Amino acid sequence: MDALVNLLDGFTNAFTLANLFYAFLGTLVGSAIGVLPGIGPAMSVALLLPLTYGLDPTAALIMFAGIYYGSMYGGSTAAIILNTPGESGSIATALEGNKMAKAGRGAAALATAAIGSFVAGTIATLLLALLAPSVAEIAVMLGPQDYFALMILAFLAVTAVLGSSLVRGLASLSIGLAIGLIGIDVQTGQARFTLGIPQLYDGVDVILVVVGLFAVGEAFWVASRLRKAPPKLATVHGHWMRKNDFKRSWKPWLRGTALGFPIGAMPAGGAEIPTFLSYGIERKLSKHSEEFGTTGAIEGVAGPEAANNASAAGVFVPLLTLGLPTSATAAILLAAFQQFGLQPGPAFFTTNSTLVWTLLASLLIGNAMLLALNLPLAGLWARLLRIPRPYLYAGIMLFATFGVYSLGLSPTDLFLLLIVGLMGYAMRSFGWPVAPAIIAVILGPLAEQQVRRALAINEGDPSILWSTPFSLTVLLLSGTLLIGPFVFRKLRKRHTTSTDDHSEHSETPRSAHERAK
Repeated sequence: MDALVNLLDGFTNAFTLANLFYAFLGTLVGSAIGVLPGIGPAMSVALLLPLTYGLDPTAALIMFAGIYYGSMYGGSTAAIILNTPGESGSIATALEGNKMAKAGRGAAALATAAIGSFVAGTIATLLLALLAPSVAEIAVMLGPQDYFALMILAFLAVTAVLGSSLVRGLASLSIGLAIGLIGIDVQTGQARFTLGIPQLYDGVDVILVVVGLFAVGEAFWVASRLRKAPPKLATVHGHWMRKNDFKRSWKPWLRGTALGFPIGAMPAGGAEIPTFLSYGIERKLSKHSEEFGTTGAIEGVAGPEAANNASAAGVFVPLLTLGLPTSATAAILLAAFQQFGLQPGPAFFTTNSTLVWTLLASLLIGNAMLLALNLPLAGLWARLLRIPRPYLYAGIMLFATFGVYSLGLSPTDLFLLLIVGLMGYAMRSFGWPVAPAIIAVILGPLAEQQVRRALAINEGDPSILWSTPFSLTVLLLSGTLLIGPFVFRKLRKRHTTSTDDHSEHSETPRSAHERAK
């Protein structure tokens, strides 16, 4: 009940002209950028981080949240029209959405995606408002060893889920940890990883690393593989959702929400897992299975798109209550909080109550704006896909350069931006995921602070790190994430070998006779 009262107070604060403007601006920019292939919510927020340094924290965070929600939906437009998802959470949407568009039902696909995003985002945001304060109350009772265990879990969960190789993910994580530890050690006063360069004594700004790895690295990557062939767009003509389309969509919307929110709130969550789970479930439950993979089934768009946007709200649960990002975009949002001197965590709902509840109310307002924007403007977003890639990424480089230079007006920052951008390009070239490095840069110093605090309490005895049931459980779960893939691969290989041997020994007499002949 208190949560609902606080949420109503948040609406009172959110319904100001300035906050409504930033919510609208965020959803508009997020929808437009989410449409463009290769520019997802993470890069969108990363590019705008330096440009919001002088804004009011509440207004800036409302805009970033709107960009996050908007770009999560915008990716579905590119997935349906171009068969090129704007971000990874829209991959499942592309499977049926593009086939619907090619069959002349693109308008219905875009409509069910927009309405499903609104339904899922609204329900998931209300669940966030109801559950997050309770999670924060529990988190207050955790000690430094518990927080260190949670950060280890966040490191390994993101590393295990993102990317095709655990080893490459751990390598990316190590790079991020090394960058995060650059500077003067607070406790000893010793310089670490500075190479004797005085400009590095204060460390490397998180925003610089984020913009370099995401925006500049992506621009270099696209430039090295740029093709001049124009995109082939599917049609967006046809009827909007009919009565039968609504009848086939409302259950997938609810099922997608039920999958997306809890999985998005998990340390190993994200949007990819619930969207593909939703797609698989809808394919099994649909009475129109013959449309899947042929003319396109509307359930295959409605369910995954609802799961995609519900997971976006779920990400805010560990971010606001524990200060733990569970995705690349959440890590950049955490950097946005830190940019304004705010540290999300157990006490965040108490120390910054007005900001938090205004932000949650603005998420609901922005979600309604998202529906109002995307239903009539689907054709306009489709035209954005025709922007030539050279112009698009040249603009990204320009924004990145001016944004980072405005942080400290230092030429050294531009040189570091180039180095980090080349590092991001190299990571993409070798198949290393970027997200573990970003999360390590942000959480690495915090993890070091918590482990030092725990060891100081126990006079250097490391057994304190697994001394509580909570920390022991979380560390065991982390170990499972680390060695689980190897064990599973061994068991699967052994099962395959035994199956092959059984097939050879179970050869029928007739087949043996024919082989002998």
